[in-house]
Amino acid sequence: MPTISDVAARAGVSTATVSRALNGKATVDPDLAARVRTAATELGYQPNGPARALRRQEAAVVALIISDVENPFFTALARGVEDVAHEVGYSVVLCNSDENADKENRYIDIAIQERVAGVILSPSGTATSVAKLASRGTAYVAVDRPLPEQDSDAVLVDTRQAAKQATAHLVAQGYERIGCITGPAGVRTADDRLAGYRDALRSAKRRSTPKLVRRTEYKAAGAHRAALDVMSQPEPPDALLVANSAMAVGVLQALQERGIRPGRDVGLVSFDDAPWAELVDPPLSVVAQPAYEIGAVAARLLLARIADSSRPPTTTTLGARLIERASRVQLDRR
Repeated sequence: MPTISDVAARAGVSTATVSRALNGKATVDPDLAARVRTAATELGYQPNGPARALRRQEAAVVALIISDVENPFFTALARGVEDVAHEVGYSVVLCNSDENADKENRYIDIAIQERVAGVILSPSGTATSVAKLASRGTAYVAVDRPLPEQDSDAVLVDTRQAAKQATAHLVAQGYERIGCITGPAGVRTADDRLAGYRDALRSAKRRSTPKLVRRTEYKAAGAHRAALDVMSQPEPPDALLVANSAMAVGVLQALQERGIRPGRDVGLVSFDDAPWAELVDPPLSVVAQPAYEIGAVAARLLLARIADSSRPPTTTTLGARLIERASRVQLDRR
């Protein structure tokens, strides 16, 4: 691993100058600071995070605030964060906002009180209180959803394109009345998945009708109610795009209650490849998001932000992939 002395030698400055430059001290000449950052990047230098945190009287702890701890997507994301943080001596504290802005705000307050070194956050809605982190100089990174009205590091998935691909696949299977059960209005991922669904219908020259769309909480209970409602219509959908795996549980329950067979009576594709998705009958077709990679990339961005608060913000957008299983295949529908 390169050391601070290696960076100093590459940049032609003292180790003290490297330390001040990477800590964003205004006393360092801008040209020198740029030279130091370039040298650090070229060498792949990572500061000793815990030592730096101690110098700033911060804990060598990262707070991870996610919106639903029961969702396997966030479980995998948390593992990615923890693995990267552990490698450089940081601990991770997991906080569940439960899609509740007030809980999210309380956890941000606690993170500030406990002087954590940084925060990784999946915003719960359209309003957040990360301005408090920014004003204190606490590093933070958004995951899964961007922070509204905040210019910050973020790691996202092109979920609109993924929803378009999944819906186009249902179209290609011959389904005529494709419905969508997505999350609350104003939540970026829910809005994007609905937009991608509509994009695919438009590309296929199909009309999008509100009768086939339901918006509800990102939970099984809400999706259960939504599925019962949309399937009780005189002309129910013959296929469904579901916005996440928790909602898919509620949809599958509703279909079972009504005696509707996924993959036979109705096509079904859900976001997120939950561990149980291959075990249901028939196996569930999914849009698999790189949850672990999201967490790992976010942790690396946060560590870089802790080391150098003057870095320009970056947004990393990852792709998702459609995994075709039996729940999307039109079998004998007689």
